[in-house]
Amino acid sequence: MNNPDTSDERGDPTVVLEDGVAKTNDPVSSAVARPGATTRRHEPGEPPRMQIPEKLYEKRKAVHNKRIDGPFRRFKWFVMFVTLAIYYVTPWIRWDRGPFAPDQAVLVDLANRRFYMFGIEIWPHEFYFVAGLLIMAGIGLFLVTSAVGRAWCGYACPQTVWTDLFQHIDRFVDGDRNARARLDKAPWGPKKIARRGFKWSIYLAISLATGGAWILYFADAPTLFFDFFTGQAAPVAYITVGILTLTTFTLGGFMREQVCIYMCPWPRIQTAMLDEKSLIVTYKDWRGEPRGSLKKSLKDPEHFGDCIDCNQCVAVCPTGIDIREGPQIGCITCALCIDACDRVMKDIGRPRGLIDYATLEACREEAQGHPAQPAWKALLRPRTLVYLAVWVGIGAGLLFALGTRTHTDLTVSPDRNPPFMLMSDGSIRNSYTLKLRNMESRPREMVVAIEGLPGGKMWTDTIGADEAAPTQSFNVPADQIRTVRAYVVAPKDATSREFTFRLTSQDEQRETDTVETRFDAPAGGS
Repeated sequence: MNNPDTSDERGDPTVVLEDGVAKTNDPVSSAVARPGATTRRHEPGEPPRMQIPEKLYEKRKAVHNKRIDGPFRRFKWFVMFVTLAIYYVTPWIRWDRGPFAPDQAVLVDLANRRFYMFGIEIWPHEFYFVAGLLIMAGIGLFLVTSAVGRAWCGYACPQTVWTDLFQHIDRFVDGDRNARARLDKAPWGPKKIARRGFKWSIYLAISLATGGAWILYFADAPTLFFDFFTGQAAPVAYITVGILTLTTFTLGGFMREQVCIYMCPWPRIQTAMLDEKSLIVTYKDWRGEPRGSLKKSLKDPEHFGDCIDCNQCVAVCPTGIDIREGPQIGCITCALCIDACDRVMKDIGRPRGLIDYATLEACREEAQGHPAQPAWKALLRPRTLVYLAVWVGIGAGLLFALGTRTHTDLTVSPDRNPPFMLMSDGSIRNSYTLKLRNMESRPREMVVAIEGLPGGKMWTDTIGADEAAPTQSFNVPADQIRTVRAYVVAPKDATSREFTFRLTSQDEQRETDTVETRFDAPAGGS
């Protein structure tokens, strides 16, 4: 055996090699061993050796994307403005629902278990509307992915929107790409500390506004805003704002593309949904390769493609990938590389579309000399149309259910212990708990009637037995459930049978709801 060597060919002093064998007390990674070398564990009796460090995670390389202008960048600006405006402004929009309901347009009222969205009010028992909206959102993402790839990730995902906003803050404070790169490499000094402190203060202000806007959806916005800054808000409000501020500051300010690549599961799901007929951002290598500088391509145009290797597509990418390497998980389909490449092609007098929205199938056909297929034709394929049909069908079903629902509801719970009681005159009494639900933003008079029980009468805890009648009237407050303890009495010769409670609103709508229940009596009557 040769003498132990304390370093490998790369000069790593922590790697111990003997006859091309890396030795350590623990299993080692092949990434740190000499290429072609084998590994084995430390043998008993051998002197202890230094452990070989394993690289399980690559250090993040800062992405300094370059400013670009073009149709996709302008569309990205539009989406960012609209989404941020919706998020920050919506809690402050007022909506008049009358004196008995909150006037906030969008409100998740956890205390009263209500969800308000403009003229729509969702009660807990109508959770199927929320479930339907969530299903529509999921199918909508499938539809977008099937149609235009990861466009959701590139334009409307909250992580993308806030990251894009923070990247513009970087550009505003530190300058464009080269200036930011130089500042990153510069040693820490008064100038760098001042710039970093100023920029991070803006990050923090935006993050605080993000967390603060979120809690405004769960209470009256003006009231909660005042209470928050005067120290009168509930502790949960401060905790929620603190958590959301921290996550926004960290994920949007520092982690950025790492969230998309390493943390978010959706890119993996989308990748599995893409195929050769999916419309994605594609580099047409058959046209761009082999690459060469503009000078070389002008001297020998027959041996070089349209790509002049300017790296502008890489410089503008918010995730720092090179689209020329083909489809990859880091591509969020923001299409900024298309804007950059089209500008370069225009400047050098070559046709646009070297990087473009296209399907892999269409690119192969185009490489074989077939005419380029319009991008919109890729949208008209069976899978996309099926997603669209399902999405529209669910939406139509929800709209129909929303339009035909009533604002009056009745639930009945009979007492089971005892199932009945014999009164002094021989009549039979059953007890029930009625819940009268008024889903209107105003008080309503409602009548409860007994049907299908001959001779049956009813009284309650507030209506005495001397006033017993087949129908009773109740006032139900706005947007509330009134619980009524009802006692139903039938003649002594009554038998067990099914009967019905009918609830009718005494307004212009005349909405009704019926519940069938059972009246219990002794076997064979009394």
